[in-house]
Amino acid sequence: MVAAPVATQAQQYPTKPVRIIVAFPPGGGTDIVARIVGQRLSEGYGHQVIVDNRAGAAGVIGTELAARSAPDGYTWFMATMGNVSVNRHLYAKMAVDPLKDLAPVTNVVAVHFVMVAHPSLPARNVKELIALARARPGQITFSSSGAGGAPHLAGELLKSMAHIELVHVPYKGSGPSFIDLLGGQISLTCDSQVQALPYIKAGKLNALAVLGKRRSAQLPNVPTVDESGLPGYELTNWFGLLVPAATPRELVSRIHADVTKALQQKDVRERLTDMGTDVIGNTPQQFGAFIEAESAKWAKVIKEAHIRAE
Repeated sequence: MVAAPVATQAQQYPTKPVRIIVAFPPGGGTDIVARIVGQRLSEGYGHQVIVDNRAGAAGVIGTELAARSAPDGYTWFMATMGNVSVNRHLYAKMAVDPLKDLAPVTNVVAVHFVMVAHPSLPARNVKELIALARARPGQITFSSSGAGGAPHLAGELLKSMAHIELVHVPYKGSGPSFIDLLGGQISLTCDSQVQALPYIKAGKLNALAVLGKRRSAQLPNVPTVDESGLPGYELTNWFGLLVPAATPRELVSRIHADVTKALQQKDVRERLTDMGTDVIGNTPQQFGAFIEAESAKWAKVIKEAHIRAE
């Protein structure tokens, strides 16, 4: 009898607009993916699925807001690897624990990363970049979406493995990071193809390497970092959907069914794939286990690289 109202609520859901919290400014990869998914769900729901950008503190502000929201199914969180698996190892104190205070729904996409540079940087591949950095120690800048985010970790991993000095410049999101990169104030960044691909195609940025294990279908002529002289280098980000931990299981199942159905639609999959992502749409249990494994993996990297939140 207690469960009956919740089951009815799940059947009638949604009866009002839904918001997806994104912990970064508009224009970044997470924001773009959230809007694609939200737009398709809005069409079926008859209610708007609105993206709510809450940037700041490398995603911590948005993460805390999502975790503290009412567990009624009307607040979702489009999280990144950094939001839930990395930040908890970077900050001495966090007001919430993403692994305990958020419930996994589904991993939406795996996001291919690419190293891009402003055309003024006299390096066209990773080998040339390493040689240049060794000739100019501490003079080459790389931007990120914030301390501890995947772009930051990608740069720190490069520095560690190549034994070079680069200057990290953190921003409040990938959008602002790319503005200064395109303007030439920053030399390079490692970020999602979702964000970088349009600028690469337009000739505004040079692609030095892709960061995954394999070359990208969208950039078949761009080698991996591993191929470019740093064996074992690999980073793939991900964007996944979570809700406040106390959200009833029946509602989590309903949201999961709706989101994965949207991800299976041909035009949605094509839009996401064409931007440089792999659509996933796994179960809450699979996503939860994946988040735990990612947290353990990056805890080790952060400790060994002595990375701290700035």
